[in-house]
Amino acid sequence: MKIGLIKEGKTPPDKRVPLSPKQCKWIKDNYRHLELVVQKSPIRKFKDETYAALGLTLVDDVSDCDVLLGVKEVPIEDLIPNKKYFFFSHTFKKQPYNRKLLQAIIQKNIQLIDWETITNAKGERLIAFGRFAGIVGCYNGLLGYGLKNNSYALKRAHLCEDRAEMENELANLQLPSNFKLVITGGGRVAGGALEVIAKTNIQKVSPEDFIAKEFNFPVYTQLDVEDYVKREDGKPFIKSEFYKDPTNHSSSFMNYAEKASLYVACHYWDNRAPYIFSREDVKNPNWNIKIVADVSCDIDGPVASTLRPSTIENPFYGYNPTLEKEVDFNNENAVGVMAVDNLPCELPKDASEEFGKMFINHVLEPLTGNDTEDIIFRASETINGKLTPHFKHLQDYLEGKD
Repeated sequence: MKIGLIKEGKTPPDKRVPLSPKQCKWIKDNYRHLELVVQKSPIRKFKDETYAALGLTLVDDVSDCDVLLGVKEVPIEDLIPNKKYFFFSHTFKKQPYNRKLLQAIIQKNIQLIDWETITNAKGERLIAFGRFAGIVGCYNGLLGYGLKNNSYALKRAHLCEDRAEMENELANLQLPSNFKLVITGGGRVAGGALEVIAKTNIQKVSPEDFIAKEFNFPVYTQLDVEDYVKREDGKPFIKSEFYKDPTNHSSSFMNYAEKASLYVACHYWDNRAPYIFSREDVKNPNWNIKIVADVSCDIDGPVASTLRPSTIENPFYGYNPTLEKEVDFNNENAVGVMAVDNLPCELPKDASEEFGKMFINHVLEPLTGNDTEDIIFRASETINGKLTPHFKHLQDYLEGKD
């Protein structure tokens, strides 16, 4: 089997890569029956010379490879027929903007394995950038709080060489003694955010104390769904019932919004569930949140101030509650919003190394044929010019009927 690490072709360019130079060398040294080449690229965080210095073969053309590894969507014109591709295709949720991409993949007889659909037998995702979304998103929230209050300045994450340099910037935090931060979510993304908070002097308190008590030092609380959602009939909240049917529930997040200075949104949201906060909530005179770092970034959804995604270059905008419109971030009546939808790109070196580690631990063996859990087939959207049985629900989308 010959594996090719492809150059990223999507615009704007993505500096991440599925495997670092050291990881490529490890595969080469430990899987002698595999051949691995690296397509030349001027945009990767890891330079071509670094791969070459470790004895890896750099090529212009990867058309003789069996398996091609990328990160973002491959432009249609760059797709090579009859290959096995790994990349984030953003098609399995029927995203309209990538319908033509999936059609081209079918037409070109490509086996598409989407990183996002790689799971174990229990349905748990095996490979993701979510942790780094939480790391960068929380950092950006703290950065934005300093900008909004003109109280301190942190170096932008994407201008740092790596995560270590970014975290060194946290020494410049100057948070007021009554600062309160609230996080929603309990998965990988929230875990990443908590890693950043652990590098600061912000102390954890319970959701109950967050609401009821005042502190003379910065604090945060992490909310699970039962902390900010209640049943509308007044009966006790039962999490399993909520996950089964989130209707007939409403948000109680305002209890925290009246106390918090910064909100970091790291939750997974079901579109049947209630909004975490509404536009009416932000108009409440007791609303206190100055910055919303929406890592989850569901547009015009559960976090009402998220009107659009922002960008790495321009990560912040303002939300005017009265006008329900975007305004300048520095407007005194605005809630600051950070809604970058590709946060791991801000730390491409660290995010790539983490991703590559997960690939080696969970995907490499199945890819070479030792696939007792059927991981590769289960994650394959297309094989032999057709949708696989696991992705038959995409047929109408593929044909333009959905």
